[in-house]
Amino acid sequence: MKVIAFNGSPRKDGNTAQSIQIVFEELNRAGIETELIQLGGKKVYGCLACGKCWETQDNRCIRQDDEINAYIAKMQEADGIIIGSPTYFSNVSTEVKALIDRCGFVSKANGGDLLRGKVGAAVVSVRRAGSTFTYSAINFFFGIAEMIIPSSSYWNMTLALEPGDVQKDEEGKETFRTLGKNMAKLLKQIKA
Repeated sequence: MKVIAFNGSPRKDGNTAQSIQIVFEELNRAGIETELIQLGGKKVYGCLACGKCWETQDNRCIRQDDEINAYIAKMQEADGIIIGSPTYFSNVSTEVKALIDRCGFVSKANGGDLLRGKVGAAVVSVRRAGSTFTYSAINFFFGIAEMIIPSSSYWNMTLALEPGDVQKDEEGKETFRTLGKNMAKLLKQIKA
């Protein structure tokens, strides 16, 4: 089994990436392979609603930019997907929004089953407030893609500003550990 995660923060080693790593530790402990993809800071663009994915129906977006089709293929191959985002003005980063929109349209254009039945988890970092909108945006995508969303002991978020602040957020770290354990258990139940 494999879980891929997208770090939607341009800070490669910031709080979002560190939060994902906390989840990964639990997944790895359960014998699940993990891969982190640095999405934040890449030149990925939003969907143009050109409709070409409905014409080609080849699980790809015709618009070529920083590896979007490779990301979509990795999502299709994975058993579980984590999308991590910092909170920017109470929402996801632009790169995360582009991934959600373009993968979502490609999935729907190809029968809607590109991600159906996969396990999806949101990981959010925030300075102070607005994280529930970010958390919701990612989970709305998982829901419409017919994915299964594991729970945790709280919303999957950390209160953190400077890189490394997540390490001071004991409740946030425990939330991510619980998420990792629950995600691993769910993946194993689905694959049984």
